[in-house]
Amino acid sequence: MENFVVSARKYRPATFRSVVGQQHVTTTLQNAIASQHLAQAFLFCGPRGVGKTTCARILAKTINCEFVEEHVRKGRSVAELVAAGRQDIIPDSVLHSPTPDAPTELEACGKCSSCRAFQENASFNVHELDAASNNSVEDIRSLVEQVRYAPQQGRFKVYIIDEVHMLSNAAFNAFLKTLEEPPGYAIFILATTERHKIIPTILSRCQIFDFNRIRVDDIRGHLRYVANQEKIQAEDDALHLLAQKADGGLRDALSMFDQMVTFAGHDLSYKDVVQNLHILDYEYYFRLVDALLNENLSQTLLLLDEVMQNGFDLHNFVVGAAEHLRGLLVCKDPVTVQLLEVSEGIRQKYVQQAQAAPLAFLLSALNLVSQCDREFKQAKNQRLHVELTLMKLAYLNGAVQFARDLSSPAANGEAKKKSSSVGSPTPTATHNQLVADGTAEAPATYTPVASPPARPLPPPATATAPPQSAEQPTPTLASGPADPQPIVPVESGVEELHDTPSIEDETADLPEPTQQFRDTQPHVEVGRPSFEGHEPAPGLPLPPVTRPNGPIASKVPNLPSLSALKAKVAQQASTAKAPPILDVEPTTTDGLPPVQEEVLHRVWNELKEERKAQEKMTEYMVLNRPVKANEHHVIELVVDNPVQVDQFNEFRAELLTELRRRTGYPRLAVQVSVAVQAQTARKLYTSSDKFEYLAEKFPMLHEMKQRLGLDTDF
Repeated sequence: MENFVVSARKYRPATFRSVVGQQHVTTTLQNAIASQHLAQAFLFCGPRGVGKTTCARILAKTINCEFVEEHVRKGRSVAELVAAGRQDIIPDSVLHSPTPDAPTELEACGKCSSCRAFQENASFNVHELDAASNNSVEDIRSLVEQVRYAPQQGRFKVYIIDEVHMLSNAAFNAFLKTLEEPPGYAIFILATTERHKIIPTILSRCQIFDFNRIRVDDIRGHLRYVANQEKIQAEDDALHLLAQKADGGLRDALSMFDQMVTFAGHDLSYKDVVQNLHILDYEYYFRLVDALLNENLSQTLLLLDEVMQNGFDLHNFVVGAAEHLRGLLVCKDPVTVQLLEVSEGIRQKYVQQAQAAPLAFLLSALNLVSQCDREFKQAKNQRLHVELTLMKLAYLNGAVQFARDLSSPAANGEAKKKSSSVGSPTPTATHNQLVADGTAEAPATYTPVASPPARPLPPPATATAPPQSAEQPTPTLASGPADPQPIVPVESGVEELHDTPSIEDETADLPEPTQQFRDTQPHVEVGRPSFEGHEPAPGLPLPPVTRPNGPIASKVPNLPSLSALKAKVAQQASTAKAPPILDVEPTTTDGLPPVQEEVLHRVWNELKEERKAQEKMTEYMVLNRPVKANEHHVIELVVDNPVQVDQFNEFRAELLTELRRRTGYPRLAVQVSVAVQAQTARKLYTSSDKFEYLAEKFPMLHEMKQRLGLDTDF
């Protein structure tokens, strides 16, 4: 039975051209070989499975190739090598080229003895060291000893140290001198996945190459090449899914490819990959979004149950839903469709569903799903947490439409009424009409309205006044020359169900409306204002002016005397010197009822006990003291020290609100003051001090001490 070789080893690149997705590295290395500008140390950084060790091996193979030695370093042309009978060291691509001496990509021949020894893992010029298991100072010392010996065959001796970040700091320091000044034939190639763990002194001595994650299309193309070489029929969607699952690593993609071929045989389908890798299919998310757009909550919850029954993780489902919504959002614009890394068939489905999904729905849904993702691990019932998010998404379209209806002018409930135009010959019933709350209806902007008829001038003495109609109301005299203010229309949202009946006689002849607003100048002698266009006619007799019999009261207020002003200034000065009262509103005591002490004490004790029950002992200790309110409704609270003043100020607002509400006195305030403590000039510290203090009050203690032979120390 033939030994099976995995695809990652069987199809491992052997030349720079066959390296996938790292052209920026391979081109630089080829130019360095061609120009003979090779550094003494290289550092290859990048994620797993992107070709770091592979490029190191290709570099080591190429610089020791005999064709490179003859053609590059000695400068012999291809024709000279052919004439000398050295066709065996010329690469086939160069040998069969119509222009063999033209500058091309420099590659190893693969035919010479050095290349064959490298391919058979028998080369003495290439040494590979695993730093994960050889990370001590002794291992580095052994490596330095090997560097001292020149290569037996070839020009360079290459040392490849993989996972170099696993070396200890002592090993790094022991390696510094050799790495900085190695022999001319020694080249070090360091490879690592964690560049940040390497000390800066090592980094400064190396030429650093950063390897990128391989693109999905490049991985899919390489998988297609491997499938063709192995004569395997594979769907494009299946290979694309494998490339996506590899997360930029070609070795992972080839390992999964071998696993899928073992499972499905030589006919690899998309369904087989989804089933074997246990991946949430795109179809789940397409069905989910369709159910959400149709507001089908039942179908959405059943789909979630199906996902859980198939053994998928809920968190992966939420993350996949966010990625699917992001894909739909990208497909809303044809320019950004290329950002979606899926196969062509799946991309068409995305574009089709994106056209049916509104942009507002996608943005709001992506926000909700992202919030669910952030709060998923804190949730106790994670399934309920996801179901609540799906319920919000199911009715998201209705919520967005409801918000739009609220923001539109028609949703304010405002009744649209038509007002009569100015100067209309036919009067309408909208004048003097009342709306539901009793205010007069008027347009929102200031427009001229028909004014009441001007008051007729008093007739001369010889003329006879015409009789006044009983149905026509007497117009009221204007009170001043100011323009009338517009009445703001009512926006209460209540429409008028029927016209309000007017108390005036609608059959009466209404005077022709005229526009008059401005008072040109007040005519005091006439006794009424004159409006523009209706000034009082000259020559008419003035109406009789009635004067009061008594003296006319002066409207100028009485000025206070000088002594009263001095007393007022003195009172203000004394008030400014007095200590301010906190939270006391500037009100007078006139009309303030006296505070009932029983009610105040009862409410105060209730608030105090509530804080004790809530284990707020700091507030309880501040309130646990007698209080009394004065005639200004100010409660005087005396505390022990300034710290309690700060503690009281923290809950002052809450206490005053409850105190005013429960007592029924809305002007209550609290004035906090610190109790004055009597300072004693004498401090009693020792037993002798205490005895002397007591002996001053009781002199018999000295006699008792002497008779009994007592001592103050104990």
